[in-house]
Parts: sequence; structure tokens; C-alpha cells
Amino acid sequence: MSNGFETLAIHAGQEPDPVTGAVVPPIYATSTYKQDGVGGLRGGYEYSRSANPTRTALEEALAAVEGGVRGMAFASGLAAEDTLLRTVCRPNDHVVIPNDAYGGTYRLFSKVHERWGLHYDPVPLGDLDAVAAAMTQKTRLVWVETPTNPLLGIADIAALAQLAHENDALLVVDNTFASPYLQQPLALGADVVVHSTTKYVGGHSDVVGGALIAADKGLGDELAYHQNAMGGVAGPFDAWLTLRGLKTLGVRMDRHCDNAERVVDLLLAHPRVTQVLYPGLDEHPGHEVAAKQMKRFGGMVSFRVDGGEQEAVDICDRTKLFTLGESLGGVESLIEHPGRMTHASAAGSPLEVPSDLVRLSVGIETVDDLLADLTQALG
Repeated sequence: MSNGFETLAIHAGQEPDPVTGAVVPPIYATSTYKQDGVGGLRGGYEYSRSANPTRTALEEALAAVEGGVRGMAFASGLAAEDTLLRTVCRPNDHVVIPNDAYGGTYRLFSKVHERWGLHYDPVPLGDLDAVAAAMTQKTRLVWVETPTNPLLGIADIAALAQLAHENDALLVVDNTFASPYLQQPLALGADVVVHSTTKYVGGHSDVVGGALIAADKGLGDELAYHQNAMGGVAGPFDAWLTLRGLKTLGVRMDRHCDNAERVVDLLLAHPRVTQVLYPGLDEHPGHEVAAKQMKRFGGMVSFRVDGGEQEAVDICDRTKLFTLGESLGGVESLIEHPGRMTHASAAGSPLEVPSDLVRLSVGIETVDDLLADLTQALG
């Protein structure tokens, strides 16, 4: 019997405790486990870097909701990305990345892995010809964000998976913005899904974490080996908080989408707004692809304003309910200036973002209150 998304999010990997009947997996706050004789592990547990029952519950639930064979939980999204890159790539390999990738991902490539000998090219992933032209015999990965951060570009996962596989490369999809509720990259041909579970999966701005979910058992086992060897794992309390967030992901995402659509309507009608970036708009260049591969269009909205950079910064400073802050995906609404905040590390690079851009993470508050706040902030 196949279960729906919300059922999996609540039950996968989370059977009631066999001793007490507790319906919520306990926080196993332990570093080590008693062995029944030398090599006699109970349930495979010996040391909590290698495995912890709370983390196991989260990893099994993440694998289930993404339709993968193995999930791995990390201390942060970047720890997950670093583990993936060092598992799959070798010095002198090449990776195709989005030309508007998340700033932290770009920093990982440009400041950390490039020194290690990993080459990369930023490419507009919505242009399949450009992706094909950028690939070489040393291309090991095509790295996808869809929607992208912060310009909300859309990439065709199925088409890119075919292109990558034809060139003996793997397709990696950062599914953070969409969440597994709205988009299922592995079902579309991706090999690995990456998450910053800090964002929508955790959903409450109270825990930092990351995840990898693999479609193939062999690759999953290799990633898990490196997860243990490198050690950037999620702690038990972080895993427990993330698992708690995952349970309500479906209902939260529905409200995020409802509210974002109302915010988009307001921004489209406002004379100070020069452009609205949201894949749910018919005029968005990736709208048709997004409609094909996403259940809905998400809670992230970016827009540009007249008056340039200073006006964009001033709008961020004038909101009351939209909290000025980095990150995204929590129940509370956030506003930020990407050029000076989340994407400052991309300044002067091919990934530099427009200076008049404002990014919103639309929360689940009463939508009329959010609209009133934006109206007064826009002036």
C-alpha cells in the first residue's frame, strides 16, 4: 500500500517506541552504546557520529517523502553539499552550477573547492543548449537549484537529468526552495537531492540542518560512508526538531503558497515595483516548466523597485511584520536585501544580483496583515 505525502511525513521511520509506546521518537542524547560482546551491536548502533536512533528516524522520513532509497541528515545544508562534492568529485573534475546559485553554495565552490582543484562554470540552467555547451569530458555533476535563490529561476529537472546522464554526469537538485511537498526531483530523474532543512523542512527558524537523499543504493551507501568519515552530522536534538517540522510541512506549504500568491498580486499592482519574480506568473520565463514539475509555486517572492539600491534597502528597513533577516522558510515572514546580505559573497562575480532586488520569504501569518505591512513599507 502506498501512502500519501502527509502520511509519510508523520509516520515513515517513526513507529511508536516498542518499550513505552511513545508516538514521538525519543531524543537519544547519547554518544555511545553498550555492545553485547565485541562487535555485538544493538540495532547497528555503536557511536552517534556513525548513527543515532533519532537521526535515523529523520533520515528514513526524508528518504520516504523524497522517494529516495537513502537519506542522510547533516549539521547544515553546506555540510551536506561539501560531503556530496567530496564523495563524488576528484581534483580536476568539473561541475556545472546555476548562474544565480545560492551565495553559500557559490562560496563553497569558489573559495573552498576550487583551491582543491574542482572546476565549475556558472550557466543559465533554463537554457539547455548553454548547459550542453558548458559540459566537458570531466563534468561530474550538473548542480541544479529550482527555483533559484534569489531570482527564482526555473530549470527543467527531467531534461537536465537526461542531458547529464547522456554525458556520464550526475544530476543534483537543491530542492530547498520548493520542498519535497511541492517538487519530487528524484521522480524526474535526479540522482541526489540536497536540502537545507533549516528552511521549509524544519520550518520554524529554530534549528540548522541539511540533508542528502539518494536515488541509488550504491551512491547512497558511498555518501553515508563519507558522512561518517567526515562527521558533519545532525545532532539528536537538531534531528528531533527537524523531524517535528517535517510532520507539518504539507499544511504549512499550502499556507505559504496561498499567502505568496496574494503578496504577488499586491506587488504587481504597486507603482513602485518595477518587476515581480515568481514562477506562478504566466509571464515568468520558467512558468510552464514550473507548472509541469511543481505542485504549486512556493512561498518565495522577489521583486525590484524604482529608486535603485537605496530604496530597496529602505523598504527592508520599513517593514514591521516582515522581519529583516537572512534565511527563509520559517512560519514568520522575512525580508532581505540579497545584494548586501545573503548574496554579498557573490558581489563582482557572474552571480552578482541586482542592487534594487528585495527578497521575501512569505510566512503563514494572517495574509491581510502582511499585505498592510508591505503597503506601508512600499509607501
